[in-house]
Amino acid sequence: MKNFTEGSIARHLGRFSLPIVVSSLLQVSIQLINGLWVGNLLGSAAFGAVTVGTILMMVVFAFVMGVNQATLTIFAQLRGRGDTDAVHAYLSTFAIILVLLSALIGIAGYVFADALLALLNTPPAIIDEARLYLQITFAGTLLLVGYNFISTVLRAFGDSRTPLYFVLLATLLIIVLSPLFIGVFQWGIAGAASAVIAAQGGAFLYSLVHLARKFPGHGFHLRLPQWLEVRTILRLGIPSGAQMVVIHAGTTVILSLVNSLGAHAVAGFGAAQRLDHLILLPAVALGTAVTAMAGQNIGARQWPRVAQITRAGIVYNTSIMLLLASVLYIWAQPLVRLFIQDEASVAFGTHYLKTIAFFYPFIGLNFVFNSVVRGAGAMFQVLALNIISLWILRVPLAYWATSVYGDTGVALGIGLSFMLSAGFSFAYYRWGRWRDKRLFK
Repeated sequence: MKNFTEGSIARHLGRFSLPIVVSSLLQVSIQLINGLWVGNLLGSAAFGAVTVGTILMMVVFAFVMGVNQATLTIFAQLRGRGDTDAVHAYLSTFAIILVLLSALIGIAGYVFADALLALLNTPPAIIDEARLYLQITFAGTLLLVGYNFISTVLRAFGDSRTPLYFVLLATLLIIVLSPLFIGVFQWGIAGAASAVIAAQGGAFLYSLVHLARKFPGHGFHLRLPQWLEVRTILRLGIPSGAQMVVIHAGTTVILSLVNSLGAHAVAGFGAAQRLDHLILLPAVALGTAVTAMAGQNIGARQWPRVAQITRAGIVYNTSIMLLLASVLYIWAQPLVRLFIQDEASVAFGTHYLKTIAFFYPFIGLNFVFNSVVRGAGAMFQVLALNIISLWILRVPLAYWATSVYGDTGVALGIGLSFMLSAGFSFAYYRWGRWRDKRLFK
């Protein structure tokens, strides 16, 4: 466990964020590996079904994951304050809330799978396979939430290495189970979804065993939640969950736009999105590290170090995004062909990636500014910034650019939203009142 209220900020940020980057890379590679097997063994239609199913699942799943992200801010500030009793109380309350939310969302997602697919204008050719993938995946909601919750708490206390072991196991399991279930057992789409659930479940069980062995004398005990704890969690968790819903709902609207362009666009967009997510992993991981580090220092009221964390995050994020954007621009087509071979789909995915690459540095800045503000607990403010980014900028700009430039306008509209939303995030970081936020008396 690391104390970020002292020592070199640049060194802390580099060492702490690297395992998060690797963990995030492995986490995304679970869907990436699964997608490779689906695309190559089951074809473009099945790949499109998994793409639609995955995005829809993340929208419904987004709220509970957003509540889970509130743990990072709360426990980071408690760590900075050195309040051990409050840590135990909030751990119990968070666990109860997340179990209930996971059960509710998993059941709702399973029951309303058809309605969700209809909302997205899913092409009839892939709707049956997309429904099956959705229902199996939602059945395992609690497994994914469980080990993500444990990982988030550990990161709030400065431990980013242990969560890496959890996701490493999940990745190794998907490498074995995906070809086994899809290719050997011939389970098709059901095998793809089952492999993901089994891999996540294995990681969750390992995380429980690992913690039991590492802290044998500190058994976790549930206790009756107190209203003060519940109120604080909901005060941060609801807007944090809403942020995730806003983000993923915006993605589904973009996907609906892409669906209207034809099956070739859906497959090309699916391949591009998987690569896009990989490229953005360092920015997301650095954002997580910035939130944890800023949260500890805000809890300790060390504002000069918070400003230094912001500057270090900007330097790291901008440098990495420029490098990765260059690589993606050069190798866009062969990377897209790893997933699909249809020429029209490859052309769509390649153009999308080459266009969006120019705007990656701006979304990196967005992550840094919002992450510092999130570390202060100003979740409603970050929610407002995300609404501006997604619904006032990204969706309208994507539709406008598509109406003007056709298929090629999707990436341009999204990229312009990255650039403009970075300006809004900086403005609030610079002049907003997030520094006045108080989570605990």
